[in-house]
Amino acid sequence: MIQIGVIGLPQSGKSALCQSLQNLAGETMQFVEVHHPDELHGNAYDVVLQVVDATRLEESLLLTPHIIDEHQKIVLAIGRYDLLLKTDHSLNLPKLEQLIGVPTCHVSVRLNYGLPNCLSILREVAARPASTAHPIYHLRDQGDEDTYRAYVHGILTETLTHAKDDKHQTRLERIDKVLTNPWLGFPIMMAILYFVFWCTFTLGAYPQEWIEEGVGLMADWMRGLMVESWWSSLLIDGVLQGVGAVLAFLPNIIILFFFISLMEDSGYMAREAFIMDTIMHRVGLHGRSFIPMLMGFGCNVPAIMAARDIQNPKDRVLTMLMVPFMSCSARLPVYMLFVDTFFEHHKALVMISLYAIGICLSVIFAIIMKRTKWFRQDDDDTVNELPEFRVPKARNTAAHIWERVADYLQKICTVILWASVIIWALEYFPTQDLNDLEHSYLASIGQFVSPLLEPLGFDWKMSVCLLTGLPAKEAIVSTLAILYGGDISAAGFTPLTAFSFMLFVLLYFPCVATIATLHREAGKQWAWFTVFHSLFLAWFISFIVYQIGSLL
Repeated sequence: MIQIGVIGLPQSGKSALCQSLQNLAGETMQFVEVHHPDELHGNAYDVVLQVVDATRLEESLLLTPHIIDEHQKIVLAIGRYDLLLKTDHSLNLPKLEQLIGVPTCHVSVRLNYGLPNCLSILREVAARPASTAHPIYHLRDQGDEDTYRAYVHGILTETLTHAKDDKHQTRLERIDKVLTNPWLGFPIMMAILYFVFWCTFTLGAYPQEWIEEGVGLMADWMRGLMVESWWSSLLIDGVLQGVGAVLAFLPNIIILFFFISLMEDSGYMAREAFIMDTIMHRVGLHGRSFIPMLMGFGCNVPAIMAARDIQNPKDRVLTMLMVPFMSCSARLPVYMLFVDTFFEHHKALVMISLYAIGICLSVIFAIIMKRTKWFRQDDDDTVNELPEFRVPKARNTAAHIWERVADYLQKICTVILWASVIIWALEYFPTQDLNDLEHSYLASIGQFVSPLLEPLGFDWKMSVCLLTGLPAKEAIVSTLAILYGGDISAAGFTPLTAFSFMLFVLLYFPCVATIATLHREAGKQWAWFTVFHSLFLAWFISFIVYQIGSLL
């Protein structure tokens, strides 16, 4: 059986191509998806199939030398070629094959075109002896990555025929010009984000209210059914109130990730990276560093792992250190609770400000770090190619939403559940009276750390909430529900302390899993650096905001 490693397609297309080729080849071949050239090292693939996106030729071909470094037998499959032709561009395939020294073919899963020919070429290359005759080998002996980039640019100059004027542009290309316009792109991006958050609050308010009412009715029913005891208090005041407070934000999570999925699948996320490219270069980073940062709005853990694709090691580590500044979905329930309660008439605006503060501070952080000996270097090249706009598929959108919902529900059933039980126990004992919190174990813990946080406007209960947020930020909401009985409006919070509290939640490190991922991907020293600098920054920014706000 011939083993084929497949690398290079966008995430949404890999499985479809592999499955189509596998169905045609039967048991004579086995196709395995490969996500990064490093995964080729030590794997005994007979041939590597690199799928090149015809709408992103230069960027795709820049991956080829890294594949050749790991594996000598490769075949290039030019995908989505029909989209290139629609723009009145064309590619001289025989000349491209001759200049780059790699067997090449066209493929299209959507049009069912070129797959048998691709299989034939793969069998032929698998039967050949390995060769080091690729022109790339001689080139890389003489130069560096910039030399190869110039070589790829030269190949495309000779093989790619461009449209003569703008009249051949498609409607999507004209839209693209507006979305990536230097003057219009950023305001459009901010307007889209405002609309997303407005929908998240407005549409999510109704099912959120239904869930909260349902939890309240169930609590009343259980109180009438059960005899008052520590067991009934644990189930009602601990588990039901704590878990229910977090579960109420599930509709908002679904709505938010519906829009994020649409932006990812349509290709608009790449446009946001293009828009931010100039800003990122002022920082000293590549525009592609913004992609992991955008992913961080979902979850910081996969966002840090996505930074693996950044080739420059210094940029890769610095991007990983910037990701925790992004407001992940775990922080979202905390924001929504306070924004709903204290900023009723400016919900979307306050929410955007939190996300914007995280981005701005990450940029300032990067500017400072770029001037240290660990990250000082020359700028990289700019983002100059964008993926084609695509119509999001309902199946992919549903899969993305379910992935986030499943993760959220898993946290509720594990971390949040246990955190709720522990907080209830610390609150209930030793007095066994929830009305006597001042003499509970929880009060002792809170009063021990509260002197550090009093200058930020936080009492001992708020301090405890921040401690329970260390394993998962959603636990802050369940802790608030247990300590304040689900009503924080009458608990000493003001709009100023609420905003100061949200800033602290934004800036101190998101969760233990994120630190563990940083430890694995960037090293122990940077993981501990993130712990200490994020705690200091959270305290400092919240202190400044609260103290200045108190004066005003």
